[in-house]
Amino acid sequence: MSRPTLRIDEAGKPAKAREQRRDAEPSLKGTFASVMLLGGFLLVTWLAVFALYLIRN
Repeated sequence: MSRPTLRIDEAGKPAKAREQRRDAEPSLKGTFASVMLLGGFLLVTWLAVFALYLIRN
């Protein structure tokens, strides 16, 4: 595995670990929204099929 590079700021000091962590991890907001939409679709579909089952019996 490659080692993360140590970033140096204007004052010659290492950048804060918090900033490095934020840059290293991608935002997962889009992934979360996609999973919620897919889950909502599955729930609505399941409820529609269940309603059909109840109506026909």
